[in-house]
Amino acid sequence: MVETLHLAKPRGFCAGVVMAIDAVEEAAAEQRARGDGDLAVYHAIVHNATVVDRLNREHGVHFVEDLADLEALHSSGDGGIGDTVVFSAHGVSPALRAEAARRGLTTIDATCPLVTKVHNEAIKYARKGYHVLLIGDSVNHQEVIGTRGEAPEHTTVVSVVGNRHHEPELADPRTVSVPDPDKVVVVTQTTLSVDDTMRTIEILKERFPKLVQPSRSDLCYATKNRQDAVKRIAAMVDAFVVVSSTTSSNGMRLLELAEDMTGRALRIDAPEDLGRADLEGVRSVGVTSAASTPDDLVQGVVAWFRARNPGLQVVEEGEWEDITFRKPKRVPPPAVT
Repeated sequence: MVETLHLAKPRGFCAGVVMAIDAVEEAAAEQRARGDGDLAVYHAIVHNATVVDRLNREHGVHFVEDLADLEALHSSGDGGIGDTVVFSAHGVSPALRAEAARRGLTTIDATCPLVTKVHNEAIKYARKGYHVLLIGDSVNHQEVIGTRGEAPEHTTVVSVVGNRHHEPELADPRTVSVPDPDKVVVVTQTTLSVDDTMRTIEILKERFPKLVQPSRSDLCYATKNRQDAVKRIAAMVDAFVVVSSTTSSNGMRLLELAEDMTGRALRIDAPEDLGRADLEGVRSVGVTSAASTPDDLVQGVVAWFRARNPGLQVVEEGEWEDITFRKPKRVPPPAVT
């Protein structure tokens, strides 16, 4: 019987996720109040299935993977869809921004400011003639697509050392080639394993002694803090539960870390998934969640365990973050001349 739950702090929503979800909810309410139809969001606003489903059901938000899909939505449903699109927290490429302008769309850019910082670094160094090595976990991750899109002719996506799902499209940091070894800069996807990313950078520095690293780490504070929280708890528990969608990069990195440190980790989307958990001999469990996971799902995990042991001890370990980001602006389409 599980006797103790150790809840990681911080866990769940980070400042960027809060900003993005608030922006969508506010824009959806304003648009409906004006009678302008439903709101559209390019890509999942954050990588969590529960969040996306709730925004769709409760706020009438439509999610699209291609701006061309908006044409079919304009005449569908009650009042159709408006002429505003929100860009997801993961960021988008200049090509997508240009397409939105061509289509006459008002945009709300909910890109996390920490992702925007990486975009700006890629732009800055590409303009100076540097080749950009972008460390990422997948060429298909929306954040990687957006960052690479800032300077595609000058960017190579490099695999993370220790990546358990290596894609052939990712360059190996041990063998990657660049036009000029003396003009190379490294930037990273913000949601990677901290330890694996540092090892990858060290390999790149050995290959390219003049490798430039931006002055501040690209890895997001929330990614690092959540991984540190897992490390603090791991020694105190027999198993770990990670509440995360499979599409969440930071969530899957938490799962890998918890598995490495405890040898017994389980990913779930929601509390009801615990029914498939093998908890034989487990007396203490660590619980954490991805930066895009609503905390009510974690509280549901607590309730699930408490229903099976009314005397369950729940211990919260760590400190909450105190960071906020300002809400994004609504940008009208360029005037037609």
